[in-house]
Amino acid sequence: MFMSLRFWCLLFIASSAFCCKEQGHLSTASIKVSEPHRAKAVLDSLQIQLPVIKPPVANYVHVTQAGNLLFLAGKGPRDASGTIIKGRLGDNMTVEEGYAAARNVGIAQVAVLKNHLGDLSKVKQILKVKGMVNATPDFTDHPEVINGYSDFMVEVFGDAGKHARAAVGMGSLPRGLCVEIEMVVEIW
Repeated sequence: MFMSLRFWCLLFIASSAFCCKEQGHLSTASIKVSEPHRAKAVLDSLQIQLPVIKPPVANYVHVTQAGNLLFLAGKGPRDASGTIIKGRLGDNMTVEEGYAAARNVGIAQVAVLKNHLGDLSKVKQILKVKGMVNATPDFTDHPEVINGYSDFMVEVFGDAGKHARAAVGMGSLPRGLCVEIEMVVEIW
């Protein structure tokens, strides 16, 4: 299966972050800013430009709000051209590729938050993440895949990015997505 250059670049970045985390030192550890302004500083330091959020193509919205809780719709990974990153863990995709794809979804979900809130400093806590992995029946490394998303949330939001989580396998996902992730966020 052909993968775009952007996907491989994201894989390299995610793998580097994963290796740094395993060695106990994330590149963002040296960022010294107040927690409310951490997200912007981290995104700037990583030179991450958040994607433009386009209107949904079906009868749903990207985010709903109930009081101080935001419920973000499930998102899947896309390459630089907007093409869905497809694959099946345990078949034609490695854990490292799945980790990079889950991190990619994290970037998209942060873009949804920024679009909805206008300012990421309004995020109080990432409360709950549901990570779904398109996987073969014998694949068991779902948590390692969804770690790409979780690690990114903690990297961007610090302690406010730590969350309760489910990382589960699915027999298939819409349009052949390799991962789909949704979350619940508390805001100030």
